[in-house]
Amino acid sequence: MNAIHSNAVTRLLAQRVALGLLSMLIVSLIIFVAVNSLPGSFAGAALGQSATPEAVAAFNRQLGLDQPLATRYFSWLGSALVGDFGNSFTNRPVAVMILPRLVNSLKLALAAACIAVPLAVICGIICVRFVNRLPDRALSAATLSTISLPEFFIAYLLILLLAAKLQILPSLSTIRPSMGVGDQLLRMVLPVMTLVFVTLAHMMRATRAALLNVMSQPYVEMARLKGEPEMRVIISHALPNAIGPITSVVALNLAYLIAGVVVVETVFVYPGIGDTMVSAVSNRDIPVVQACALIFSAAYIVLNLIADVIAIASNPRLMHERS
Repeated sequence: MNAIHSNAVTRLLAQRVALGLLSMLIVSLIIFVAVNSLPGSFAGAALGQSATPEAVAAFNRQLGLDQPLATRYFSWLGSALVGDFGNSFTNRPVAVMILPRLVNSLKLALAAACIAVPLAVICGIICVRFVNRLPDRALSAATLSTISLPEFFIAYLLILLLAAKLQILPSLSTIRPSMGVGDQLLRMVLPVMTLVFVTLAHMMRATRAALLNVMSQPYVEMARLKGEPEMRVIISHALPNAIGPITSVVALNLAYLIAGVVVVETVFVYPGIGDTMVSAVSNRDIPVVQACALIFSAAYIVLNLIADVIAIASNPRLMHERS
């Protein structure tokens, strides 16, 4: 039985990984075609409007932009598979340009996740413990209001209140490697708060819904009949069986923290990969845009794959095909 179970798990994991790789291939094709379909050209932006057609053609030939689209795609994909995203149109290696910015974005995402995930689970448990009572209604109303506000609006509200009015935090989050850890953390407070407000509501409401769905199960009623405290019933019996749906929503929000920070980084002038992508789009720097978009897509696919595996591991019935 153990061997059969192990083979089923291995086969399932292989299927999920294969689907993830296929998704990455399709996404890479969409990214390449979409980015190369952007209006305007880097040659025109670099050489100016007075550039002659001959100068533009020579410029495109130097950068390899005169080759067929299919040839350029397979060349780019083959290099990307080994971590080589080529050179930007400013003649700098793309990896060298985006790696420090990616590290900065991961710092921001990790800080927000370390606060938002535990807080969302705790608030979800409180809502279930006091369902349809004041704590539940207050938290639900607050999170619903937060979901209704776009992240840039929350960011500007925090800047207005904490930076402009109270003047306790810097309004800009420009950090440099030469800064001390304390100074960097201080400048990261506002963007981290914005990301926490944006992601907390989704995760808390998902935790509440998943727990309420489990609370109606017979084994939860049996635990109550045994006289166990309500909080113990929620944490020990309901929460482990609600891990699957909670993990899926958490994974989506963690992917957002990595890929959806473009607006937040732009508002706070934070030197992350989102800000780099915005600058690259403005400058028509196609290799940088492609690399950033591929990293964002990979984050979504990998985190959803992990969530899928965790959901299946927490509910073995998902490993069996439905008849």
